[in-house]
Amino acid sequence: MLARLLRCIYLIQLFCGALLGVYAASQLGQSGVNALPLVLLCTLLLPLLLQFGVICVSMVQSRPKLAGALWWRAFGGEFLAALRIFWLQLPWAATKTEVRFPDLPRQTQPWRMPVLLVHGYICNYRVWDKTVKALHQAGHPVLAITLEPLFTSIDDYAPQIEQAVRQLQQATGAGQVALVGHSMGGLIIRAWLRQYGSANAARIITLGTPHQGTQMASWSPTTNAAQMAWHSPWLQNLQAEETPASRQLMHIALTQHDNIVYPQREQVLTDAKVTEFSGLGHLELCLDGRVIRWLLEKLH
Repeated sequence: MLARLLRCIYLIQLFCGALLGVYAASQLGQSGVNALPLVLLCTLLLPLLLQFGVICVSMVQSRPKLAGALWWRAFGGEFLAALRIFWLQLPWAATKTEVRFPDLPRQTQPWRMPVLLVHGYICNYRVWDKTVKALHQAGHPVLAITLEPLFTSIDDYAPQIEQAVRQLQQATGAGQVALVGHSMGGLIIRAWLRQYGSANAARIITLGTPHQGTQMASWSPTTNAAQMAWHSPWLQNLQAEETPASRQLMHIALTQHDNIVYPQREQVLTDAKVTEFSGLGHLELCLDGRVIRWLLEKLH
C-alpha cells in the first residue's frame, strides 16, 4: 500500500515539475529543444525542494538549544537519507517478504541469532535494506516485515509481530529471536510484549523510538500518531504494565539530533540499557555504519 502511494505521489510531483518547467520556458520565450533542459531541471528540482523543505521544518523544530557542527552534519545526512529511503527504497517494496538466510549452510557454520526487523511510522520493510545486508553477512537469518494498515492503533500490529516471530522460529528452528524496531517499530514490539509475553524474545533493540512520546506527533490526526504524542495516555499505560524482566531485554539507541523524536534525551526507560549517538538524524539510524556495528555487537 505505502509503496504504491509513494509512487503515485512522486509521479504527481514530477508531472507538476514538468508543467512548471513548460510554463517557465514559455515565459522566457523558449520552445522545442531549447526548452528541454529547463523542463527537465524543473521536473527533478520540484520533488527535491519539497523533500528538502520537509527536512528543514523537522530539523529546525527539533533543534537543540546548543546546535553546532554536529547538527549541520545531521541536517545534511538526514536529507540524503530521506532521498535514499523515500525515493530509492520504500516505493519499490515487494508485497511479500520471506526469511533471508546466510549464504553458508548451517552445517558449515552455525547461524547466529535470528532477527526480526520492525519498521516505523509510514515506512515498510525496505527501510532496513542496509541493515539486512549487514546482518545477512554476519550470519543472521533475517525477516523484515511490512505492517499494514498504515494508520491504526499500535496494539493492532501485535498479532502481525507474533505471526512473524513464529514464522522465523519455524524457519530456523530457534527457540528465541531478537527483535529490532526503528521509531514506532520499538513501540510495536513493546505492545507485542504486553500481549504475548517475552518467552520468545532473546533481546530487544530499538532505534530512535519515542518511548516517552514525541512533540512531533501533534501534527498528525491518526490513531497511532496520537499514541506517540509526548507522554500520551497510551504510553503511560504501556509503561505501567511492563515488567522489569522485559525492560532488561531492551537496548535503546537514540540520537541527540533526532528530527522526528524529541525531546531526544528523554527517550529512555527504567532498567533498559541506553546508547547515545550524535550527528545523526532519525532516518540515518537505519543507515549509519556506527549504528549498524553497535547493533551487531548487541546481537552477538
